[in-house]
Amino acid sequence: MTDPKPPFRTTVDDVPLEQGLREEEGWVDMQVQYLINSERGGSDGLTVGRTVLPPGARHDRHLHTDADEFLVVMSGRGEIHTNSGREPSQAGDVIFTPRGNYHGFVNTGDEDVLLIWGWSGAGSLAAAGYGMPGPDDEFDDPS
Repeated sequence: MTDPKPPFRTTVDDVPLEQGLREEEGWVDMQVQYLINSERGGSDGLTVGRTVLPPGARHDRHLHTDADEFLVVMSGRGEIHTNSGREPSQAGDVIFTPRGNYHGFVNTGDEDVLLIWGWSGAGSLAAAGYGMPGPDDEFDDPS
């Protein structure tokens, strides 16, 4: 039997904001922290993150081909993207999006939105897969 990996512990204040998230890839005015992933904690099958979206910020509609995602709205309100359109969302909502389904979040309120989220099956964005709608995809709302 091989030795197990040791437990990992951190605090939100010790985790830097993710750099290099590009607006043209759907990351608009977001503050993202990868709390646990392959780099922070050595987890190849789980990523846990924290995102703050100031008023007007958004994570445009996208999907993950190789990871399921959960999302907990800790504070604030806005709208979530779905495969067909957008739906209202607020503090206390818990959302599960199986791999291959479109999702995203738009802060439509006047206060910050705090999201805790995670991917099952991937320890990094590259491993989760990331795709945005193509020109032929149609939705009931603007992205």
